[in-house]
Amino acid sequence: MNRFNVKRIQGSWDGAALRRFSRSTAAMLLCVVVAGYLALGVASSGSFFEGPSVRVFLQYLATPILIGLAQMVALCVGQLNLAVGALGGFTACLMGVLMADHGVPAGVAVIVGLLTATAIGLVTGLVIVATQINGFIVTLATMTILLGAQYRLTGTRTVDGYSPTLRNLGTAAPLNIPLVFVTALVAAALLAAFMYRTVAGRRLLAAGGNPLAARLSGISTDRQIVAAHTLSGLLIGVAAVTATASLPGVNRSVGGDWLLPSFAAPIIGGVALTGGSIAVFGTVLAAFVTRLIDAARAQFSLDPSWVNLLIGLVVLGTVAGGRLHQTRLGKTGGTAAPPAEGGKQPPAVLPQPGGAR
Repeated sequence: MNRFNVKRIQGSWDGAALRRFSRSTAAMLLCVVVAGYLALGVASSGSFFEGPSVRVFLQYLATPILIGLAQMVALCVGQLNLAVGALGGFTACLMGVLMADHGVPAGVAVIVGLLTATAIGLVTGLVIVATQINGFIVTLATMTILLGAQYRLTGTRTVDGYSPTLRNLGTAAPLNIPLVFVTALVAAALLAAFMYRTVAGRRLLAAGGNPLAARLSGISTDRQIVAAHTLSGLLIGVAAVTATASLPGVNRSVGGDWLLPSFAAPIIGGVALTGGSIAVFGTVLAAFVTRLIDAARAQFSLDPSWVNLLIGLVVLGTVAGGRLHQTRLGKTGGTAAPPAEGGKQPPAVLPQPGGAR
């Protein structure tokens, strides 16, 4: 095969990939983000494009991205994590209390917070597997317990005397790009590499997409559920760090408004509730969309309840549209399995010696 033919084949592959992307949910969301950002900039007479406005916008975008990714990991194995907000709020308050009340250095407090959130995610997954109780019920109970623990830590006060080092992380923004936002993007990139490029990540998708086939091929679906909740807990811990660094103080209200955005980002981004798919880029873009809606509320002095109403309607419409699409595919004899991000189908099974446990 000569060099001309190789280039032509490569060009055809690139063209096909571009066409697939243009028809994807991520492409639509990218257009919405660009159009929405430009519209807000025009409505604000250009002030929305200025450095301070860009910095604030991106600073408070980090947490929605991370909690959306945390929920996405649980959804990819067919699970729901209702404890996202409670776990994030408890972890943030734990770090704040350690630094303000006990003088723990910021680095140590952050490590304790990350380990605690990861451990709680691990325990949640183990309880689901050991009891065979639906994850919805287990995470609901976990949420209730953590809300009580969060109140026990802070009571009615706001903890604001914690380390200046962590505060500096929250305010640092070289070239008006906040470090907490960069942290969220790095976490998204690492998660995408893990899910798409590693055997462990593909096992999570296989267990969520077709549990029976996964078990027959030797993949333990129980282990994948535990792994998904553990990874979800770690991402929530990172979100708690960015929230603690960005907020002026932490109290019992931290995390109280995280649950809806955590579901909105992956669902709007193209993740199926039935499991077996992820959409890292789509989830990040959907978090941008929800942040734009919140920025528009502040710009036009709208009632905050309209934000939740609009996001809820978008999530409901997305789920209903996906359901309708699957029904149509079933009637026409097509496959109803949701594709992974970028139009690639997730692997159904991965060969592995030995039986599933």
